[in-house]
Amino acid sequence: MSNDPTPPTTGYLRVHTDRGRTVLELHGEIDIAAAVEIIPHLDAVTGRRDARVVIDLRHVEFFDCSGLRLLYRARQRVLDRGGELRLVCTHPLTLRVLKVTGLSRLLPPAPTLDAALEQPEATSHTL
Repeated sequence: MSNDPTPPTTGYLRVHTDRGRTVLELHGEIDIAAAVEIIPHLDAVTGRRDARVVIDLRHVEFFDCSGLRLLYRARQRVLDRGGELRLVCTHPLTLRVLKVTGLSRLLPPAPTLDAALEQPEATSHTL
């Protein structure tokens, strides 16, 4: 159990805990306006040593380069602090963007939250 205050909920982000991992559930259109709102919460979660984080994109309808920057930022911050980052994504266009940019090799997307939570620990540490 954590002593953190109530996790934030915004128009673009819901933060909750599941099986010992912090889940950042993104919603709607993830563009520059959304990124500005999400970054402080993302940084708070990914700035912790040994953070175990899942970013859930299942509820995202639009995802541009601002969303990609959020994922790269989260991945780098988590790995720099000895943590792990997992991704959930099912939207075909977002999956395509992840594949074309190579991010899907660095952060393989799982099809469900359960699948992401059940991945072996070491998979998110590899480059």
